[in-house]
Amino acid sequence: MAPRRPDKKSKKSGKGAISRAATAGSSSNKPVSPQVLVKAAEFQLQEGNVQDAATLAQTALEGSLPGSDDALFALNFLGQVNLELGDFESSRAYLLRAVAIDEDGTKDENTGGGPDKFLTLAQLSEDGGKDSVGWFEKGAASLKKRIQVLENTKGTGKRSDEQTILLEELRKKLAMTLCSVAEVYMTDLSWEEDAEQRCESLTTEATMVAPDFAETWQTLANVRISQSRIDDAKAALSRSLELWKALPPEDPSVPDFPSRVGLSRLLMEVEMEQEAIEVLERLVGEDDQSVEVWYLGGWGLYVMGEKQKDNKAEEDWKASWISSRVWLNQCLHLYKLQDYEDERLGEHARELLAAIGKELGEKPAGKDEYDDDDDDDDDDDDDEDDDWEDEGSDEEMQE
Repeated sequence: MAPRRPDKKSKKSGKGAISRAATAGSSSNKPVSPQVLVKAAEFQLQEGNVQDAATLAQTALEGSLPGSDDALFALNFLGQVNLELGDFESSRAYLLRAVAIDEDGTKDENTGGGPDKFLTLAQLSEDGGKDSVGWFEKGAASLKKRIQVLENTKGTGKRSDEQTILLEELRKKLAMTLCSVAEVYMTDLSWEEDAEQRCESLTTEATMVAPDFAETWQTLANVRISQSRIDDAKAALSRSLELWKALPPEDPSVPDFPSRVGLSRLLMEVEMEQEAIEVLERLVGEDDQSVEVWYLGGWGLYVMGEKQKDNKAEEDWKASWISSRVWLNQCLHLYKLQDYEDERLGEHARELLAAIGKELGEKPAGKDEYDDDDDDDDDDDDDEDDDWEDEGSDEEMQE
C-alpha cells in the first residue's frame, strides 16, 4: 500500500478524533451535536463500516430539529449511505426529504445543500425519462448559480487557488449533467419532437462550459453518430482522445474505466479501430479481468484484419487475426470463470473464433499464440456484442 501524504493523514486522524468524541459522548450520556455525529458517520463510511455509519447518521437525524440544517446534513448523508447499502428506495426517500429542506440547492454543501441530491435522484428515478430530466435540470440550475458566484469573484481579483479548482470541478460537473440529459433524449425520450434540438443545444453548451473535459466530446460524438454525421463524430472522438491519451492513468483528467469502454465502442462504430485498440490495450493494462474489454479488443482486431484482407495485405491480416484470437480466447476464459451473463457476447465471440479458425486453422494444441495461456477454452469462445438527419459541420469543434 502506498504511503499516505501528511495532509490526508492529519485530516483522517482529525475525523478519527471526531468519531471517538461521538462514541465517548454516547457512552457518558452527554449530548453530542448532530453535526458531530454525521462527521463521525463520514469517518466510519471511509473506513468501510457502512452499517455503523448509517446508525450514527440516523441518531443524528433523530436529534435534529425538523427542517433544520442539521436535519438536512443527516438526511443527505443517509441518502448516500443507503446507496452504499444498495437500498435505493430508502436512499430516494431520504433525499426527497432533503429536497424539501433545500428545494433549489442553495444551502451550503457542508450541511447537505447543493446539487448532488438532485443528480442522485435523477439516476434513482423509477420513471426515468422526463422525471430524470427534471431532476437533472434542478441540479444544473444549482450548479450554474454556484459557478456564477465564483466567476463573479474573478472581477474583484480575490479568487483563491482553492476557488479556482472548485470552479473547474463545478464546470465539469455541469458539463457531465448536461451530457446526462442529452443521453436521456437519445434513449428514453428519443420520440419527443424536440429531442434532436435538445441534444444539439445540450452538447454544444457542455463543450462550451468544459471544453477540456473529454466526456463532453464523447457525448457529442454519440449525437453526431445518431445524425449520421460520421466525419463530425470522428472529429469529436479525436478531440476527446487528445485531451487524455498522453496522461498517466492516475491523472484526474483521464475518463473513468466504463467511460473509456464506451469510447472504444464509439470508435469502432465510426471505423476507428486502431484508436479503439489503443484505448482497450490501456484498459487491459489497468484491469485484465474485464470480459467486455477483451471481447471488444478481439472484435476490433478481427475487423482490422478483414479490411487488411480486402486490401490484399496478407501478412497484416493474418497477424491481426492471430492477435484477435488471443483476445477472444481470453475473453471466453474469463467469461467462463466469471459465469458472465451476456449470452450474445459469448455467442459472437465464438462466431468470430470459428471464422478465424476456418482461415488460419485451429491453434496447434500445446502451443500458445503470443503467450496466450488459455488453451482449455479454445473451443468455447465468446461473443458480442433513429438516425436524425442534419447538415453542416460542427462550429463548436473549432477552438
